[in-house]
Amino acid sequence: MGVQEAFDRLSDQQTRTSYDEGLPPEEKIQPPLVVSAIYSRSALARIIEPQLIYVLLGLDIKPEIEANIRPNLNICLVLDCSTSMQGLRMDTVKATAIELIRQLHPQDILSLVKFSDKAEVLIPAGAWVDKHAAEAKIQLLQAGGGTEIFQGLEKGFTEVRNYRSPNRINHVILITDGRTYGDEDQCVRLAEQATAMGVAFSALGIGSQWNDAFLDRLTSLTGGNSRFVSKPEDLRRFILDKISRLGRSFAEHVTYHFQTSENIELTYAFRLQPDSSPLTTQNPLVLGSVPRDASHNMLLEFTVKDLPPEVNRVNLATGRLTYEIPGNTDNPMFIERLDLSRPVKSDFDVEPPPPQLVQAISKLSLYRMQERAREDMARGNPREAGRRLQNLATHLLAHGERDLARSVLSEVAHIQQNQQFSEEGEKRIKYGTRSLMLPDKKDRKV
Repeated sequence: MGVQEAFDRLSDQQTRTSYDEGLPPEEKIQPPLVVSAIYSRSALARIIEPQLIYVLLGLDIKPEIEANIRPNLNICLVLDCSTSMQGLRMDTVKATAIELIRQLHPQDILSLVKFSDKAEVLIPAGAWVDKHAAEAKIQLLQAGGGTEIFQGLEKGFTEVRNYRSPNRINHVILITDGRTYGDEDQCVRLAEQATAMGVAFSALGIGSQWNDAFLDRLTSLTGGNSRFVSKPEDLRRFILDKISRLGRSFAEHVTYHFQTSENIELTYAFRLQPDSSPLTTQNPLVLGSVPRDASHNMLLEFTVKDLPPEVNRVNLATGRLTYEIPGNTDNPMFIERLDLSRPVKSDFDVEPPPPQLVQAISKLSLYRMQERAREDMARGNPREAGRRLQNLATHLLAHGERDLARSVLSEVAHIQQNQQFSEEGEKRIKYGTRSLMLPDKKDRKV
């Protein structure tokens, strides 16, 4: 068909309709993920007082989908090389980075940035890395100077962004043992920019001198997570485990774009698996990734303030779920409708919540106990913080978590004597209770 003939046909409504009817039916692409929602209540009560309802969201690969291809990686390691990293910490990081280079596939992209009070791209991003030259550069790394995370993070993000593709896992891994000063807001704005581009941040904090609240906020904005490495000798396992998890990813940058009505508020969000981490409650909700060999589960807490008499059904949240499938060149981006709602009845629901949801809430409640203890301490109430931690220890013992219970009781004694948390004890309890959500016990070591 010539250009003029095509124009003549399409410019006439009747001719165009007849032409469209003769076309074969458009094949609808089915999304590769199945989304499930388990509610803590079968219905909401028609009352004026606020009421809570929990939703356990699950994302799984459909059984008929073949998901055995490892996606290509686009990763930048951002290494803290400040003075406090010297010795075993720096030696372990160097040895692990070299080991990582030797394990990467030829199609993977790796870059490495070092930073202290200034930053430098040690290994630029590139698909074909000169491994011997890269290893030599890493061997020459030395510790010295202060800690300014933004400079290192910005250069690391730039390296990943240069090769950013929906067909790769695009990730920045920050490894630090110290606090940054004065540039937290810049880091957060950078994380927001990275989220918009589909680049995730994760962080490994070594020792006890780093700011866990800051790194939690930084990584949760992008769908990543922070982890506590108490001993330098465990650093190798944590780094290689992180890379292995990235290589097992199926769906990336899973994001829930949602809206709630005026009387509904998303008050808490937490990713249970594949890596446990608090999520921001802002819109959009960046959920992280879905692995090829496990489920992605998250728990959402909604507060319903008051229900007018005429309401028979409540939309907790309405919106869409978006995600990318690295390696799916035909259709890397998927969009699914996701609405969460419950009917409204005049009386209270007497049915018990489903067992899966009860178990999830039970484990998460232990983590939230330590959160509230930290809030008590921030308000200048160490006595209440100690009392709450004693209660936490009792519950941990009931769950068979004796080692973690002992750590909690040890911290109670420290609070009673010093009227504040110890930096290591605070992190050990926080990340210890967080790891209780993980299905694999080997991941619970902190």
